[in-house]
Amino acid sequence: MNHKEINIRQLQESDKSQLARLANNSNISNNLRDYFPNPYDDEDAESFIKMTIAQDPTTSFGIEFEGELCGVISLILQNDIYRKSAEIGYWLGEPYWGKGITTKAVSQITEYGFEKLNLIRIYAGIIEYNTSSMRVLEKSGFKMEGIFQKAIIKNDKIWDEHRYYILNKGYIKNKDKQL
Repeated sequence: MNHKEINIRQLQESDKSQLARLANNSNISNNLRDYFPNPYDDEDAESFIKMTIAQDPTTSFGIEFEGELCGVISLILQNDIYRKSAEIGYWLGEPYWGKGITTKAVSQITEYGFEKLNLIRIYAGIIEYNTSSMRVLEKSGFKMEGIFQKAIIKNDKIWDEHRYYILNKGYIKNKDKQL
C-alpha cells in the first residue's frame, strides 16, 4: 500500500456528516471511553470539530485515507509532573478496518508529538478484548508496559487494561540535557 494515501489533518466543519456516520457504531464505541457518545449524531460531530479547531496546539486530527475522512486520532496532553507525556487515543470507521491505516496514523501523530510538542512519552490503555488496537501499537513501535488488573468497567463488565508506551528516542539520546 502506498502510505502517501494516509494522512492526519485538522478536522473541518465539512467533515460533520462523515464523522457522525462513521462514529455512530457500537463496534467503535465499545472500545473507547464512555464519554464517547453512543449513539453519535451530527450535533456530537459538530461540537467535537469545533473543540478541535479551537485547540492550541492542535492535538486531535482527522485520519484521511485516499482523500476521505475515515477516523480520528488524538494526543491527550497530561499536566503537572506528567506534562511531557500524552495519552494517545484513536478510532477508525469500520469500512476502513484491516488496511493498515491506523498504524500509519499512529506513527504520524507519534512523530508530531515528539517533534512538534516535545513530548518524551506517549502511552495508551487498551481494553483487554481489543487485540486489533494492541497490534496497531506494537506495529508502530509501542511496547507493552503492563496489565492493570480489572481496571476498566465497560458495558457493565470489568476488564483488564493493557498499557503500552513509546519513548522519544531523541530525548533518550540527550537525556542529560535540561528540559
